[in-house]
Formats: sequence, structure tokens, C-alpha cells
Amino acid sequence: MNDYWIWWIAAALLVGAELLTGTYYLLAVGLALGIGGLAAWLGATAPAQFAVAAVAGVLATVAAHQWRMRRALPPPQTGLDVGQPVHVENWNADGTARVAYRGTQWTAELAAPDTPRARTMYIVAMRGSILVVADRRA
Repeated sequence: MNDYWIWWIAAALLVGAELLTGTYYLLAVGLALGIGGLAAWLGATAPAQFAVAAVAGVLATVAAHQWRMRRALPPPQTGLDVGQPVHVENWNADGTARVAYRGTQWTAELAAPDTPRARTMYIVAMRGSILVVADRRA
């Protein structure tokens, strides 16, 4: 069997494995093996075939990684509620309070135990349906 068939069979196996994983990295390496097979078909020596496949593998893997990072989801954005003021009628002993915000009652808790308790507090985070508040805007 000629050398190029070994390269192309290995490339086909990796591309087939890529269909099962969906990571694109095996596709990049399979493509590099196919290029190594092309070098063998063109009559390159064995060391040249490996060098061509290695360079193609690095370039294809870097390209696959950059393509994947461009398509990645953007980082989660802070909520529109962060920085908004809320009016606190009274504080509970455990550092929580009920506040009116957006037309309904919410439970608010202090961002840190040593946060001063004031009538007007600012939302610094949301934890589920609990507003985390501080005496200054975030």
C-alpha cells in the first residue's frame, strides 16, 4: 500500500471521529493528515510528509480555536437592575428587609454584614429573587 493511502485512511478516521465529538479540533488534525497524504502523493520524503502534516496541524488547530472563540457566547451581562435605588422602610435584625421595587415587594439583603443600613440603598447584585444592596452604587 502506498504511503498516501495510510495518511488518507488516518485522516478519514479522524474526520469520522470528529462527527461523533463536534469539537472541530479532530477535524483540523484530520485535515492536516490529509495534507500530509497529499505531500506523500506528490512524492515528498517521509520526514517532509511529517513536517508538512505537523505545520498544517498546528495552523489548522489554531484556526479552529480562533473560529470557536469568535463564535463563543458573550459573557453574561450584569442585570439592568444593578445600580438602581430602592427605598427601605425598616430593617430586620438578620440584615434583610422588604423593599418595593418595580411594582412589587422584594427581599433585600446586605452585600456585606458591615454595610451601613440606610433608607435609600442601591442594588449591587441579584441572587434569584433576592436583591443584594449596599449603601453606594456598584
